[in-house]
This record gives sequence, structure tokens and C-alpha cells, in this order.
Amino acid sequence: MAKIKFVTDSASDISVENEKELDILILPFKISVGDKSYLSRVDIDNEKFYELMENYDGIPTTSQITIFEYKETFEKLYKEGYTDVINTVINSKGSATYGNSVMAAEQFYEENTDAKGVMNIYNIDSRSYTGGYGYPVVEAAKKAQKGQSVEEIINYLNDWFEHLSIFFAPYTLKYAKKSGRIPSAAAFVGEVMGLRPIMKMRDWKITTETKVRGDKAIIPKIIECCTKEIIPKTPYCIIYGDDTAVRDEMIQAMTKKMGYPPTESFQIGNAIAANSGPKVVGVIFKSINASKE
Repeated sequence: MAKIKFVTDSASDISVENEKELDILILPFKISVGDKSYLSRVDIDNEKFYELMENYDGIPTTSQITIFEYKETFEKLYKEGYTDVINTVINSKGSATYGNSVMAAEQFYEENTDAKGVMNIYNIDSRSYTGGYGYPVVEAAKKAQKGQSVEEIINYLNDWFEHLSIFFAPYTLKYAKKSGRIPSAAAFVGEVMGLRPIMKMRDWKITTETKVRGDKAIIPKIIECCTKEIIPKTPYCIIYGDDTAVRDEMIQAMTKKMGYPPTESFQIGNAIAANSGPKVVGVIFKSINASKE
């Protein structure tokens, strides 16, 4: 009988409740604010991190999860008798973490030849950020609890990532421009004129889909963009930062437009907020356009 373990990283922004209830292993990113370093979700929660950002003039930085950390994790899970490890990782184009997980798996099997065919490791590049992969990991864990096979779960995850899109908007480009981790946002001009970019996350890339004038136009435009692409009657999720009023406004507006509420809301943690800024809103959904890659 299969004994499946779901592994992901802290940038997936999975809630503590789902982490515990579904026994998901979440590896923490390291975050540095000035001369102090923290382990995401371990040493610092979202509220405390937002507070630090407000009082810090620079840009927090994150560190990748290392090969050693992954190999240590795989060795531990092997000793615990898991037959299948499904590890879903932050966008490989934005972090070396996925590549590290692949190399760690290779080293693990080289050093543990008896593990081949006994414990299978599936490293999956999410192509995305935050709830874009946090949501399907949670759903995959629920499917495992209901007895679905590893093959069915892997097929579900691959299908999700082939159709995944996110439309979102940061309310300030200060962090994106300084960190350089969101290239299209860093290159955006017109902010001083009150223009706001609507960003699209799709197939590893973040691009500027369109722009609006003023904060009040952000949510209506995101909804307009989403409803052109979303597969009808499929689940969608909301992402937000430190402003729950913006989250609630998006939930209300999307529910009215779609006729049904979001499945879940994901508050961005420090690994994402360090690059997008603390105030952001967006929608995660399954697009009618499948990936060609």
C-alpha cells in the first residue's frame, strides 16, 4: 500500500491549518531583513514580517532551499517508510530551489541504492508562486486521503500547472523595482501618474497584461481579465497581503461576477512579499488556454 508524503516550500503560502490537518511537510525559506535572518513560518509569521517591512527602508532577501536540506529530508522520509514523495516547488525560473531538489534526489539514490524502486521521488516545478501551487498541493493531499493513486495525483498536478494563470497587482512597485525579481514590474513606467500594472503569471513568466489608472480600478480590471480566461465553473482562489479589506472586496466582487465564491484565500508570506510588497491582490484560476510547453 502506498504511503505518500507531500512536500513543498514556504512560498506556497499554505495555511497552518491545512499544513497540520493534511500532514504536509513545508520546508522554510530563509529571509534576511538587514542584519537579521529568519526561517519563514518558523521564526516569523506574516504579521510580524509585514511590520518589519514597514519599518525597514531596504529590501528583504530570500535564500534558496539547499541540496543538503532536500537530501536530508529525503533520507528522513525514507527511514520513515514512505513509498512516494511528491515535492512541489517554487517556480524554477525565479529560484534555484527546484534544481536543488532534483540534484538532491539524484544524490540520495546514489548514496541509497537500496531505495530505488522502494521510495519514489517526484519533484514538480510549479511554474508559479504562492497559492498558485499551494492550492493544488492541498487538493492533492486531500485526494491521497480519499485513496487516489499516485499516478492520478501526479496527473492532476500536471494538468493544473498546464492551465494555471494568476492575475494580480501590487499597490506599489517599490519592492519589485528594487529587488528586480518581477522584471516586467521593474520596467513599468507611469506609476507617478497614478498608473497601476495588472500582472499575469503564466508558464514561469510574469508579464504586464495591462494597466489602469488609480487603485480603485485594480479589482474591476483583474476580474475582467480573469473572466475572459477562466474555465467555467472551476475553482479559483484569492491572493492578498496585509490588507484584508482589499481581500474582502475582491472576494465579494468575484463572487458576484462568477456566481460562486472562491475556494480559498492565500495570504502571501515573506518569500513573496519581499518582492511584491505587502499590499497585493489577485486571482488564481484554471485557464482555458493550456500550456504549449
